[in-house]
Amino acid sequence: MSFSVTSPSVPVKWISGFLVAAYAVITLIPLIWIIATGFKSGEDSIHYPPKVLFEPTLEGYVNLFTTRTLIPSDAPEIDASQLEWYEQVVHEQGEMIAGPSRYGERFLNSTVIGFGSTALCMLLGTMAAYAFSRFKVPLKEDLLFFILSTRMMPPIAVAIPIFLMYKNLGLNDTYLGMIILYTAVNLSLSVWLLKGFIDEIPVEYEEAALIDGYTRLQAFIKVVLPQAITGIASTAIFCLIFAWNEYAFAVLLTSGNAQTAPPFIPTIIGVSGRDWPAVAAGATLFLVPVMLFTVLLRKHLLRGITFGAVRK
Repeated sequence: MSFSVTSPSVPVKWISGFLVAAYAVITLIPLIWIIATGFKSGEDSIHYPPKVLFEPTLEGYVNLFTTRTLIPSDAPEIDASQLEWYEQVVHEQGEMIAGPSRYGERFLNSTVIGFGSTALCMLLGTMAAYAFSRFKVPLKEDLLFFILSTRMMPPIAVAIPIFLMYKNLGLNDTYLGMIILYTAVNLSLSVWLLKGFIDEIPVEYEEAALIDGYTRLQAFIKVVLPQAITGIASTAIFCLIFAWNEYAFAVLLTSGNAQTAPPFIPTIIGVSGRDWPAVAAGATLFLVPVMLFTVLLRKHLLRGITFGAVRK
């Protein structure tokens, strides 16, 4: 019997496949439960024991995008068949729609701040990583360690100083303030990751371009960036995930105009504690942009994880 060093045996393949499938199922159960809760009624969402089989309803999504009030006892009788479908859902709860909720605004704020900070972080991080990788920067190692050390400090340790500084600068509850803050936090991650990718790009490519008459900037744009697109895409995903899900600074520094979805979603539950379907619906929709962004860049992500792992 011959054994291959590179190819695993059949039992190993079956065991590995089973472990991967089991891990995938375990990690997907909370996500599936959140999605399912978004289609439950208020009673089913808090039923004990929890209901696995239930009658789907859009009550959670209607409640998410509307504000409601109880129907007055002296209100005239309403023909439910004349109402829109979403008004019928609310009417079945003994309520009426008072107006739209602010979830759409908060979701838009998250989109602007999350993608804005990610784009700015990629721009600054790529240029800084290229400089550290290609040029003789004085005290390079010390500067790189200083940049990395900014990730070691817990956010709560600098929350109060940042709050006071933003208050004096007028950056509280603004898009610009949140984009700058998230960019500053993510910049260390982007610089370190992108420097590793750019280090793997042979410098001879740029030297050949410079000999052909390219300027340093043209060589960077036309030679380095296409080669580093894998690393840029992978780094952008990690930066977006942080900016998209960040909660502590969003609670402290925003309250109205620039408030993002993470601090807003918990307020949907209200005082009655029965609006879990709306919370689950909000969380489900909140997952979609990052999920789509990751799926669109999945090829670059997989290549970026293994980039430079095998050298000829």
